[in-house]
Amino acid sequence: MNLISLTPLDLGLAALLILALAALSLWLSLGLERTLLVSAARMTLQLWLVGLVLKVLFNNATIGWIALGAGFMILVAGREVMARQQRRFAGVWGYGLGTLALAVPSLTIILLALLVLVRPAPWYEPQYAIPMFGMLLGNSMTGVAVGLDRLTQTAWQQRSVIEARLLLGQTWDQAISDLRHEAARAGMIPIINSMAAAGVVSLPGMMTGQILAGSPPTEAVKYQILIMFLIAANTGFAALGGVWLGSRRLFDERERLRLDRLKNR
Repeated sequence: MNLISLTPLDLGLAALLILALAALSLWLSLGLERTLLVSAARMTLQLWLVGLVLKVLFNNATIGWIALGAGFMILVAGREVMARQQRRFAGVWGYGLGTLALAVPSLTIILLALLVLVRPAPWYEPQYAIPMFGMLLGNSMTGVAVGLDRLTQTAWQQRSVIEARLLLGQTWDQAISDLRHEAARAGMIPIINSMAAAGVVSLPGMMTGQILAGSPPTEAVKYQILIMFLIAANTGFAALGGVWLGSRRLFDERERLRLDRLKNR
């Protein structure tokens, strides 16, 4: 089965649905029409540019270009983690903490997937490396952002409780352990829900794309199971790592709570 090509007219007709939704938002005074239209335009531009970049990468499949593309994706994902937090860490920590939490597990797991599980030839084949890495980062980005946001918001709201625990002789780790557990749990819940609903409530994106491209459904299922396992593991490790780094940053070397290291968005 050949993939059916879409024309600009097809995309334009689909865009009318977004315009209709924006008009409804304006009519109901929801105040979302501008954000909706800007997001749709940004998405279209970004995906178009990504398509052009991937075309270049596919035609110049060298490990240097693949590494450059992966590095750029990590930097953008780190920026998105920071942008989604109501109270972020000040200075370089606001950007670096989320980026580090994403980079370490994502690079480790994508190398495991390419070298041990999928084994394309060459192992850095962009057809596999870039889409899989993007899926890992995209889902993990949400987990880290939610976990850090929950951590900093709760620490700000419960600062008196944390300081009371410190006065009672608890270490920084003990004083914030409950908050850290809740923040890590919040970061992992979305991917757990996605796994629970996959195949029953929704058909995941990778599987749908492969089926539309003509792959046998059973083969598409295998790849989707693999990528869901990788995404879940990556999201869990990234969220746990980000929350731990964030909780440590909330205290100084004398184990004092330092909420002055946070700033409002």
